[in-house]
Amino acid sequence: MVTLQIVPYSEIEGLTSIGRIRKLLNIAKEDKIALLQGRLKKEEEAELIKVTMEEINKDFKGVELAVLDPTTENVQGFGAIKKGFLNMILGDRQGLTVVGPANVVKQIKRDPGKIELFTQEVSKKRNKKK
Repeated sequence: MVTLQIVPYSEIEGLTSIGRIRKLLNIAKEDKIALLQGRLKKEEEAELIKVTMEEINKDFKGVELAVLDPTTENVQGFGAIKKGFLNMILGDRQGLTVVGPANVVKQIKRDPGKIELFTQEVSKKRNKKK
């Protein structure tokens, strides 16, 4: 079974960069896929990947990360003015960030306007007593 945990931007806006990264990483370590309203800063994305690489072990295989950023869409005229104004007001609240454990997320396909997330069943190994 796949578990999605929605994280509203208001839940992370008061946290430090490390706090945001820790929150998302802890969700992924619970074999849940985090859907973050908004996006991380580029530096935070890089730090998330760095911290993840340091914590990989036999139980935690890493994370898959995808960002849907509506500010990168090519809009002209009044739409561009509106988008610029919204970006100024909302900032990092626009968009969607998906962070999932690598053992659950099989593949992420990204297009400018959508994210397709393919998952696989997690096999929990039971400890055998000898």
